[in-house]
Amino acid sequence: MGSVPLRSESTPPGVDYLAPTVVKSVKLLVAGNFGVGKTTFVGSVSEIKPLRTEETITEASIGVDDMAGLGSKTTTTVAMDFGRITLNPQLALYLFGTPGQQRFVPLWEELALGALGALVLVDTRRIEQSDEVLAVLEQRGVPYSVAVNEFEGAKRYPLDEIRDALDLAEGTPLTALDARDRRTCVQSLITLVEYLFQSRQESRI
Repeated sequence: MGSVPLRSESTPPGVDYLAPTVVKSVKLLVAGNFGVGKTTFVGSVSEIKPLRTEETITEASIGVDDMAGLGSKTTTTVAMDFGRITLNPQLALYLFGTPGQQRFVPLWEELALGALGALVLVDTRRIEQSDEVLAVLEQRGVPYSVAVNEFEGAKRYPLDEIRDALDLAEGTPLTALDARDRRTCVQSLITLVEYLFQSRQESRI
């Protein structure tokens, strides 16, 4: 699996069929706390029309979901987001975006079945909320990389400082992206896949 070459540009959006050259497919989670940009991320990179299960945020969320720092957010994912990206002619990624609220953790467990790894999005304005997401993945043995979603107007921090704040292991990849920008999102996926393939090769030595 590690011999599959990667490239920074992928099949453009709008291609519904899977290319006949694809010989490997990988399931990945796109995880993160509530409102961190997972739905936007999947929509930015997916070459097919993404499946979304969003519902309008109602008064029932008051006192249950932490809405601080989310501005005018009016919808939330209640099951999952789903998309696909052909990373190179041989390799397709199936992306499953998880709901961010803690009460949906049991659903994460179902989505994690068969997943090679996860990309965890974090928001520096609410970085402490990422700890729970990382803990869930670590408890279930799901390897991951982390990507900082740099929201417009949010303060920028050196990645080394963010690594320390999250207490990430030295080898865990950490990148920055804009969930609206396909190029930076694709690059974060390439970083994750390279890390996962390398880790699998090393575990076989």
